[in-house]
Amino acid sequence: KRETAGDRLAQEVGALLRARNPVIILVTPEEARVEGVVAAVAASVRPQPYGVKVWDCAQGVTDLAGREASPGKQAKAPGAVLAAIKDARAREVWILRDFHPFWKSPMENRALRNLARELPQSSANESRTVIIITPSSDVPVEFRDHVVVVPWKLPDREEMEEVFNAFVEGLSDTLADPKDRQKTIPHPGKSASPEVQEAAIDAAMGLSVVQAQGGFAKSIVTRKGAIDAAMIAESKKQIINAGSGIEYHDPDPRGLAAVGGLDVLKDWLRARRHAFSEKARDFGLERPKGVLIAGVPGCGKSLTAKAVASAWGVPLLRLDMGAAKGGIVGESERKIRACFAVADALGTCVVWIDEIEKALAGAVNGSLDAGVSSDALGVLLTWMEERKGSAFVVATANRVDALPPEILRRGRFDEIFFVDLPGRVERREILRVALARVHRTEEGIDLSAIVRATEGFAGAEVASVVPQALFSAFEDGARPLRTE
Repeated sequence: KRETAGDRLAQEVGALLRARNPVIILVTPEEARVEGVVAAVAASVRPQPYGVKVWDCAQGVTDLAGREASPGKQAKAPGAVLAAIKDARAREVWILRDFHPFWKSPMENRALRNLARELPQSSANESRTVIIITPSSDVPVEFRDHVVVVPWKLPDREEMEEVFNAFVEGLSDTLADPKDRQKTIPHPGKSASPEVQEAAIDAAMGLSVVQAQGGFAKSIVTRKGAIDAAMIAESKKQIINAGSGIEYHDPDPRGLAAVGGLDVLKDWLRARRHAFSEKARDFGLERPKGVLIAGVPGCGKSLTAKAVASAWGVPLLRLDMGAAKGGIVGESERKIRACFAVADALGTCVVWIDEIEKALAGAVNGSLDAGVSSDALGVLLTWMEERKGSAFVVATANRVDALPPEILRRGRFDEIFFVDLPGRVERREILRVALARVHRTEEGIDLSAIVRATEGFAGAEVASVVPQALFSAFEDGARPLRTE
């Protein structure tokens, strides 16, 4: 069995329990999944396993199955459960659900800190550990010396493969149409075909276990038993877009052929298409980090970002750092880190940051936003420097002078390109691409005349003459396009 990211996190929790850490905060929205892992880890601690109790403010204290346990419903209040943990005399793990709204209260804050100081003094037979499972990474500064914070990452590829196989094995015969099963999914209990499995796992990367299972189930129900990777990807797109700051964007299906000119940039990108593979690692190549494209507005920067994702056959995520900012201290960093976590979980993908200088303007021009831009810059730089995933960043900027010098340092991006107004050769290529987009050719049109007439035009302005000419031709009896 291959070790997954979930296995490594479980081992970390086991080590913390054996070390008798009093308070552990697991940052994750996947409550049910992580509770199961914690229970398994607690039961496996040797020589003495831990019992498990669960608390939430709605039902008080229960076991993992939801059955009432002592002190039961009378301990619904957060202060009451902390007092119960303090008075307990059993070797137990106490899982607290959604405790983060209460740790901002001075009373519960102090009680939890007192508990963190007192629990290590208990005997081994009465050792207790508090595990708080929360989606919030906004941990009060007072806790920093008393708790261990463990970010629980989204499933990696090995773990998603296990999720998919478990889902397929659990299917009942009534869900699958016998006519479709042979080309889509197998009989329950058997493995899916390699093609179906790979496509489904690729489509599910970046989702939680519950979200992935929901995508698989939706596909089964909608497609009469078929596992449809495209439908799973569409479900993922809806889930990601419902978040704040990151958007699953549709890449340009034409690939780099959609970009007229910019041959040096396109050649550079083509040379890195296969650099994310294990074969490239064995050859000694490092994973490409990204590229910064700066220059004149309307000259193909954003179009290139959308085109390269399609050319490489990978997902395209658009990061809106402005939307990810928040007014509460620490909120911006938390939102941006969550966006990067999605990008890392997706595997190889393109992360497009459009007009990055505007999102980081406050980091250069002073703290007009109370330091929010500086905090965002810090998170971005740290991620770009230390990330282990395969996300490739394409950042665009209209003004290089407005960018923080830290982001231009060699190593943040693999390369920086400047995009200027198109020359004659580029304008001709842009016109050809624009004509092809509306299913026209240059037959009967003097492109040289148009190229001369568009001297000084930006790329977007050159391309816009084609649809404008179409309007005129359609109004004039739907005639063919003419040079004039």
